[in-house]
Amino acid sequence: MEELVLELKKQIIEVLNLEEMTPDDIETDSPLFGEGLGLDSIDALELIVLLEKKYGIKLASPAEGKAIFKSVGTIADFVSKNRKK
Repeated sequence: MEELVLELKKQIIEVLNLEEMTPDDIETDSPLFGEGLGLDSIDALELIVLLEKKYGIKLASPAEGKAIFKSVGTIADFVSKNRKK
């Protein structure tokens, strides 16, 4: 799971153009939206595309995405259980 968390952190930095950040700057269990990384709805769309392209995961509803994108840890947990690639 640690490898997946690190991989996701690197992909988030790349996809969202967070060049000034390193994987160590992103806490695994910190919120991605709001007071955490401060991501917005456009960033959420980028993350949805990332899950589809990299892991073959399609989200059923926006409500599902809200729970999944709570933190890098929740994304990693979801990916490990649902990945198709």
